Parts: sequence; C-alpha cells; structure tokens
Amino acid sequence: MLVKLAGKDTGTVTNALIKNARKLPQELYKSLTWDRGKEMAGHKRFTLATDIKVYFCDPHQPWQRGTNENTNGLLRQYFPKGIDLSPYSQAKLSAIARKLNERPRKTLNYETPAQRFYQTVASTG
Repeated sequence: MLVKLAGKDTGTVTNALIKNARKLPQELYKSLTWDRGKEMAGHKRFTLATDIKVYFCDPHQPWQRGTNENTNGLLRQYFPKGIDLSPYSQAKLSAIARKLNERPRKTLNYETPAQRFYQTVASTG
C-alpha cells in the first residue's frame, strides 16, 4: 500500500498506519519492522490500536529490513530521492502500488506479492 500523507510527523504517520492496517485481514498483518525514524515515535499507540507488534532494526543495519529496502529501491524508479510527492494523488499512488505488487520477486520464487497475498487470504478464509 502507498498512502498519501498530509505530513510526516509522528501523529500523521501513526494515524495513517492504524487506518490502513485495519484494511488488511488481521491474520496477514502480524508485525511491522521499522527503522529508527522519529515518525514512529507513536509505535506503542499503533500496537495498542491494531494489535500489531512493531520491531525496530538496529541503527545502521538496513539489511535487517531487506524486503523493505528492496521495495524502497523499486519505489525510487517512480519517485527519485528528494522529489516532492504532493502533486501525486492517492489514485496515482495506488496505481504505482498495484504495478509493484504485480511485479515478480525473487524472494517469492518469482511470484508476485499480489499472488502471495491472494494465496494467503484464500488459505485463511
């Protein structure tokens, strides 16, 4: 999911994470691993609101969040570092997320994230 935010302060980020985590089946969303950015200072409120545990990687250890770092690299194909995202609508962000979720990943045996998502939903339903 990509979500348009009004700001990157703790409250805005935490509220958006809570709102969007609730859109996923609870069985699929067990934990969130984050870096040590100040925008996640509300992680305890997020966990209380969603029952999703938050883990933090160690400082300067990005490989502890390998899939996240890989996804950030894929996002840079659409959004170069430093670009102003404010002109992008939620519809455009969702379209880019859809493209990325339909892109095969080596870590998924060349299945797409969308395929894995639907397989998992089907097996839990």
